[in-house]
Amino acid sequence: MNIKETFKEVLFSILPISIFMIIFQVISGSFNIENLIIFLIGVIITIIGFTLFLVGAENSLIPLGDLVGKSLLKNNKLWFIICFIICVGFAATIAEPGVQILVNQFNLVSGNFIGKYTLAIVISLGVGIYLALSLLKFIYNISIKKILLFSYILIFILAILCPNEYLALAFDSGGVTTGPMTVPFILAFGIGISSIKGTSKETHESFGYVGLASVGPILAVLILGVISRC
Repeated sequence: MNIKETFKEVLFSILPISIFMIIFQVISGSFNIENLIIFLIGVIITIIGFTLFLVGAENSLIPLGDLVGKSLLKNNKLWFIICFIICVGFAATIAEPGVQILVNQFNLVSGNFIGKYTLAIVISLGVGIYLALSLLKFIYNISIKKILLFSYILIFILAILCPNEYLALAFDSGGVTTGPMTVPFILAFGIGISSIKGTSKETHESFGYVGLASVGPILAVLILGVISRC
């Protein structure tokens, strides 16, 4: 990936919201030079950090995901493939910045209602298990509609049974897993897996993995809520 082009993309993504926040502070009357300097330093660090992160992801996570996808099915032991994918999905998710922010913020406002490590592990396991399910979808040619329909029926049932404290958290858990660490890897993994067939359906089959993986954390947190009620 061209670092110059990446820098431009990040710059054009962050500048509009930064300018809006400065204008808002001026209009609201809360503007002062000290806060402005701190804010601008933060913006500069964010732009540089995101640029380096995206270049790193493009040159490491995406090739890694593609390589894993292409190499995985060469092993004929299905149990090994499933266990390996769960571990890979777990590792990619638990390193996701969005997941770390969610568990820390929830831990802060809830007074350690759920241990942050417990929550991070549950969310990451949910992604890993549904990533393995995505692989089974590919191997056995299962319709993604059927998997999503069954999953959301189960989600609605669990939503009725689990405590209210877990409900909003569960759906936020599905959102934070679609971040800059997890998505590039899962997309590349899906393309790598689908390229093995080499059929005209390859393009269509290489997508849907992120959507399925984001369902896993919702179910995992809801199940944790139901267990806590027992």
